[in-house]
Amino acid sequence: MYPVILHVGPITIYSYGLMMAIAFLTGAYLTGAELSRKGLDGELASTMVFWAAIGGLAGARIFAIFEDWQGFVSDPIHVLFSGAGFVWYGGLIGGFLAVSWTIRRHRLPWLVTVDCIAPGLVLAHGIGRIGCQLAGDGDWGCETTLPWGMTYPNAIVGWHYPPGVRVHPTPLYEFAAYVAIFAFLWSIRKRHHADGTLFWWYLVLAPAARFFIEFIRINPRILLGLTEAQFISLALIAIGGWKLVSDRGVPVHSTARLSASQR
Repeated sequence: MYPVILHVGPITIYSYGLMMAIAFLTGAYLTGAELSRKGLDGELASTMVFWAAIGGLAGARIFAIFEDWQGFVSDPIHVLFSGAGFVWYGGLIGGFLAVSWTIRRHRLPWLVTVDCIAPGLVLAHGIGRIGCQLAGDGDWGCETTLPWGMTYPNAIVGWHYPPGVRVHPTPLYEFAAYVAIFAFLWSIRKRHHADGTLFWWYLVLAPAARFFIEFIRINPRILLGLTEAQFISLALIAIGGWKLVSDRGVPVHSTARLSASQR
């Protein structure tokens, strides 16, 4: 693994930080393009991504602290400033709240705006998983004898397996799943549909991918053989699925009014 990309004098460029930067830039570009296509202010995408980054990183870290409260109490400085220890659903919740606040502040239509965000969001998530893979932040899976199994000897959280043991590279699995979900959302974005449809699909598909990949990850099971992430995934899938079903037959609003030039 490659936690550090290169050193430029006193400056160290970390792989995780680099991929996060690429993820945020990609999300901002795609969101801005979709906002402009729908007749909204595409320049606001950078503002949304900025606050999504702040809220997402804060939420991910806060959830990580609660998951490892004893570790935080014993060494709070390390837990707060370590490059590891981010929880994906904490980031999702924190980013969601921050972006919703931004949408409200700029008086944008919420459902239309989150539809613009959804494709870029899932692709950015996938790019972020490449950062996890390069840094080795503990997101790998259980032991495997499959030919694509990998080792993480330079992982930032430490690699404690004996020589010869390989594990599932689950960050790569997630990356592939999120790219496929992005391709689906991007392909249907110009179809006539009720506002919010792309976002509801995101809530169904991205958590579903995480739910199934979680079976081969090393996270602890808390109930019925499922992890905490899987229970949260099921809740998000239920919300997205319920909205997709309930929105059937809802009149098409902003998407239907797009001019040919905007499409």
